Amino acid sequence: MKNLDTLVEDIYGMLDGLSHGKPLSIDEEQLDTTLENIKQSILEWSNPSERNKTFTLRMSNIGRPVRQLWYESRAGESNHVPKASDQIKFLYGHILEEIVLMLARAAGHNVTDQQKDAEVAGITGHMDAKIDGEVVDVKTASRFAFAKFQNGALFNDDPFGYLAQLSAYETSEGTSGGGFLVINKESGELCLYRPVDLEKPNVPEKIESIKKALSVDEPPTRCYNPVADGKSGNMKLPKNCVFCPYKFDCHVDANDFEGLRVFKYSSGPVYLTDVVNTPRVEEITNEFKKDEAY
Repeated sequence: MKNLDTLVEDIYGMLDGLSHGKPLSIDEEQLDTTLENIKQSILEWSNPSERNKTFTLRMSNIGRPVRQLWYESRAGESNHVPKASDQIKFLYGHILEEIVLMLARAAGHNVTDQQKDAEVAGITGHMDAKIDGEVVDVKTASRFAFAKFQNGALFNDDPFGYLAQLSAYETSEGTSGGGFLVINKESGELCLYRPVDLEKPNVPEKIESIKKALSVDEPPTRCYNPVADGKSGNMKLPKNCVFCPYKFDCHVDANDFEGLRVFKYSSGPVYLTDVVNTPRVEEITNEFKKDEAY
């Protein structure tokens, strides 16, 4: 019986054989499973359910910053909709997940429990799969994000709460040796990151803490502090705040309560919390407030 320790090594060894003209051992049943799962993924992607207007805690969001969850719980239905290009990204993410699991099967590893229901303290979710009896979350990552998993740096930079999500699935299953099977969507590289127990939160305690924070009228402390915008004397949002849909509400006190000011730099928009020296580029604050209103 194979185990997770050799998963990536076994997949690479199998594919190295393919590079040298050796056929892959993918039987018809394995292929049918993969194709059926891809079919279901495409059908679900192409038929989105009506967006739920009621905020709920889920295993997929319990690891996110609590202040962000507080704003989301009070925002109702968001006006924000994904871009057309995002829909393509969502689709190939689903398909790549199935391909990665197919490769694990073909390399002789036991893949079970795909999309199995999980529950902890009334919070539910669906795990990606178990491989060789351990919970595995499959991720599709950019080069930058892939490096965080490959180098074991996720613990220090986990804005989407992946560690809490994995820990929740493991708590539900009573296991503790799982991890993240990650594919670099740019290079095709794979890595398996198995966090140690100290890197994973106690999920029941975390859920209780979140529920308590969401029940009060004042938002929790800010997730991240503003950082210096070079040597200009201005302060800006850190990278983990830039994509938060609640940044304007969260920083309503910025710039002496004028709110965030947004400037169009060549590298992209910069959100300033304290303007000491007005940048010599176009200000696009009103445009962004309109597009990101909640």
